[in-house]
Amino acid sequence: MISDRMEKPLASWRGKERYEDEVMECLTIIVKSGGCTYAACRMCSYRHERYHAESCDTLLAHMRAQLAWVMNEYDPAEYRMVKIFTSGSFFDPVEVPPAFLADVAGAFRGKLVIAETRPEYILEETVRPFIEALDDGTWKTPLYCAIGLETSSDLIREKCINKGFTFSDFKGASQRAHAAGAGVKAYFLFKPLFLTEAEALSDMKTSISDTIPHADMFSMNPCTVQRNTELEFYWKRGAYRPPYLWSVLTLLAGAPVHMTCDPLGGGQKRGTHNCGKCDYELVKGIRDYSLSGDRDLINALLETDCGCKQEWECVLAEEKPYCMPLTR
Repeated sequence: MISDRMEKPLASWRGKERYEDEVMECLTIIVKSGGCTYAACRMCSYRHERYHAESCDTLLAHMRAQLAWVMNEYDPAEYRMVKIFTSGSFFDPVEVPPAFLADVAGAFRGKLVIAETRPEYILEETVRPFIEALDDGTWKTPLYCAIGLETSSDLIREKCINKGFTFSDFKGASQRAHAAGAGVKAYFLFKPLFLTEAEALSDMKTSISDTIPHADMFSMNPCTVQRNTELEFYWKRGAYRPPYLWSVLTLLAGAPVHMTCDPLGGGQKRGTHNCGKCDYELVKGIRDYSLSGDRDLINALLETDCGCKQEWECVLAEEKPYCMPLTR
């Protein structure tokens, strides 16, 4: 059902995404919802974006109005993929009224949809009807359930991120998604709170290898310092530094699968950055690689001549756990 009134979502934009060696037009939407039910991750500010104390009917009306705005603003003929995010989990029935799932499936029928959710909400009885309403035969896998796994280490996920689920939970959700006919996209978080640069590199390499058997698409998010988060509290006190772009390039060059990576805030102090002189070229190259999959491009970027590479190498060798970061 498309609403008679329109309400702008938290964010929406058109762009390009790579899917199975093809680059296609994509619409990304961040829908304001009832709010993340978990709402305890140390680095996430989206948990603050929600409708407060709304009845289910009122919440549904708000979300339908946002969908109406999107359908009015963007011509469906001009994009083939849709990425849907909410303040928490798309398939959480408390955060997102179930009737809204049917609205979304009808609105984007025939599109390739990627919807983000926590693993506990991936249930066959929820996912299968959504796929049936979405699928018009265009795609072998019309839906991908995107899960913010972040890391395969339960210790790091609990202590550094406070994510509230285990790698075993992720694997179970992956099995349920595949059984329902959906694919799985894994999101990794590179360098969460409390890790040194070297620890974060090691964890990400292990996490990618551990996750390959359970997911179909992979995306790495270098950690960004969002406002009003626990991560920001430590960052403001000099106790956290976002990752180096050199580390991101190293991971992309060595990954056994293609990973997309869009360094939000790249080259800025709150995002993954180097010294400021080489950042623009490297961030652009990383985004180009996400679309092209050209490993030669990544390897060439790693050969960029900049003095901050020595600083990065020193940090990898000398930064110690449980201490303040060596650089800002």
